[in-house]
Amino acid sequence: MLIALNKPYGVLCQFTDPDGRPTLADFVAQSDVYAAGRLDADSEGLLLLSDDGALIARITQPRHKWPKTYVVQVEGAPTSEQIEGLARGPLLNDGPCRPCEVSLLPGPPEWLWPRDPPVRFRKSVPEAWLQVCLHEGRNRQLRRMTAAVGLPTLRLIRTAIGPHALEGLAPGELRVIDPRPAPVRTAPAAPRPRRRNAPP
Repeated sequence: MLIALNKPYGVLCQFTDPDGRPTLADFVAQSDVYAAGRLDADSEGLLLLSDDGALIARITQPRHKWPKTYVVQVEGAPTSEQIEGLARGPLLNDGPCRPCEVSLLPGPPEWLWPRDPPVRFRKSVPEAWLQVCLHEGRNRQLRRMTAAVGLPTLRLIRTAIGPHALEGLAPGELRVIDPRPAPVRTAPAAPRPRRRNAPP
């Protein structure tokens, strides 16, 4: 099974929370599915869930080349040097980032929903919107990348994972991409013993 969910802002990327905060259980009724990767509570957008461990590994491990695309609202007016530095992959405290694709958007996408609560607004500080496609996934990586080039992230929405996109899902809505349960994987059969004196 494979499910696409538009994770709302403020929702934890887990199914239980001892403090009673919103979790995936408030939106996903299917049992035995797990998130393929994570989105921070303060990030929004596409989250894939599956009951197939092998599929989750293919989605999350960089060697399988499932790119993740984001729309990012940043604080500041990006210069060409900042855009190029972000695309080259800045050096973070856990090592250099892989190169990524970055483009400056003319403004927020037309399809974007209002956030609750809204992003703080300051007249004296410009803001801009970027589209970024990453080929790896570390903890809060994109937020750290934009901060490293002097463009702090204000809002972050994941719009696509590999071939799968939000495609009009409202916050909290999900779409079943593949309803089939994970295949039952059995251990390979042991080789049959060879008869004595049988040819190899």
